[in-house]
Amino acid sequence: MGSRLFRRLAGLMVVPVLVAGLVMAAPQPAQAASGGRIGGGSFRSAPSMPRSFSGGGSGGNFGGGGFRGGGMGFPFIVPIFGFGGGGLFGFLILMAVAGVVVNALRGGGGGGPALGGSGSGLAYNPRPDGPVAIAQIQVGLLASARDLQDDLRRLAGSSDTSSSSGLQRVLQETSLSLLRHPDLWVYANGEVGQVPFASAESTFNRLTMQERSKLERELTANVAGRRFSEPAPVAPGASDAASDFIVVTLLVASRQRLAIKGARSADDLRDSLQKLGALGADDLIALEVIWQPEGVGEVLSTEQVITAYPDLQHL
Repeated sequence: MGSRLFRRLAGLMVVPVLVAGLVMAAPQPAQAASGGRIGGGSFRSAPSMPRSFSGGGSGGNFGGGGFRGGGMGFPFIVPIFGFGGGGLFGFLILMAVAGVVVNALRGGGGGGPALGGSGSGLAYNPRPDGPVAIAQIQVGLLASARDLQDDLRRLAGSSDTSSSSGLQRVLQETSLSLLRHPDLWVYANGEVGQVPFASAESTFNRLTMQERSKLERELTANVAGRRFSEPAPVAPGASDAASDFIVVTLLVASRQRLAIKGARSADDLRDSLQKLGALGADDLIALEVIWQPEGVGEVLSTEQVITAYPDLQHL
């Protein structure tokens, strides 16, 4: 009786602490600019998980440990985040994992599978609800990267975002477009974590909503096979090539481990973009490409970038 009460009290304490941290980590609103969006995917169909979801390998980005006691046995998946300081991404990943912990504490543990092995990472049976890797890469480029905006508009106008192969093409082409402008990279941030399949969709949607909320409005969109476009207004005045920027955000949900290095340097960013661009269609669950600004002649000032994207690091 006492252990059951303790588990319930512990579960009730987790959520308020995380919510308080989430509020503190949320960036303050800034004067927004227009933007564009390409995305899609589905968490509904049961993925074919591999026999092992290893936490080893390059960069040591994934890890895990068993949480046992009082009859409980369930996978406790530890998110690794903070290549650029964590921030809201890390809190949302942590909240998703905490939800599983709280449910297990309240329910008395259940018969969830235990983590396998030590040293090699997380080992699972091939279940349809295995862990999902979520990665976010953000790049701040000098405003002279107009070709990149043109590439994204063309992708929005021609891509099939209702199929996994079409989304994989969007991811590959966006990664390539970013890789072709290394001389214009100024800021970047890369974060990755893994969450239980049951909370992956809600976590991904929250991250997407957070990035979309930074846009004044969406002028161009192609999401899940539905396209939208309205004439982009011409922004008055000339931009300063040295202090005005374009920011592109990539959000990826994958069935496979994403062993990316983050974006602590230009070399890390290049490596991360190459690995994301090489992700296969069978492993890609969901994708969001969000860029800002989208209006002709519209740019983001240094202050806007720092305020809206506080986790970006100078390369």
